[in-house]
Amino acid sequence: MINGTAARNTCLARAGMIQRLQKQGINDKRVLAAMNEIPREIFVDEGLALRAYEDCALPIGFGQTLSQPYIVARMTEVILRGGPVRKVLEVGTGSGYQAAVLSKVVREVFSIERIRSLQRQAKARHRALGLLNVRYLHGDGHKGWKSQAPFDAILVTAAPENVPPALKEQLAIGGRMVLPLGPQNDTQYLTVITRSKEGFTTSVIGRVAFVPMLAGETQ
Repeated sequence: MINGTAARNTCLARAGMIQRLQKQGINDKRVLAAMNEIPREIFVDEGLALRAYEDCALPIGFGQTLSQPYIVARMTEVILRGGPVRKVLEVGTGSGYQAAVLSKVVREVFSIERIRSLQRQAKARHRALGLLNVRYLHGDGHKGWKSQAPFDAILVTAAPENVPPALKEQLAIGGRMVLPLGPQNDTQYLTVITRSKEGFTTSVIGRVAFVPMLAGETQ
């Protein structure tokens, strides 16, 4: 059980994160409210809980990381700017934090994870928080989730070197995909791909650093 002092410190840290995000340019009230509501500390190991609200990525095991708060907020804000969003495909469940934030701002989240152990942990965290609008698939994110397509938005939390063709195909007309692009240990760019009846347009937000997007599945 969290004692009173720890609870107060957590509340202060979360409030500080929200203030920092606003200073960094995050102004969508839906995103800020979601990130203020979701307890980020439960998505990392207990030993890292005190660092959960710092402006940095944190390890979650299996060579994966929990993205820094700004990146989570920025990617969420980007997909919401395209208009009404009902169905979102998240590629890379990881700790489950990004999906938890998404669950507060869209109707349905479809989340793919190639590492089954991470997926199980994330699902347990979501259930503990009462988040019932997230669906899960253990599989290769490069393939997307064809049976549930099309998606109003696709959010990718690991970096492929090129955009997986299946993900582009599963994006709805008028939808947008946000993902980091580029090889590991080299320059990566947070990229937005928008689909229209005429085809796809691409824009770049800025430089980022993500773990690589790997193919296949693992336990």
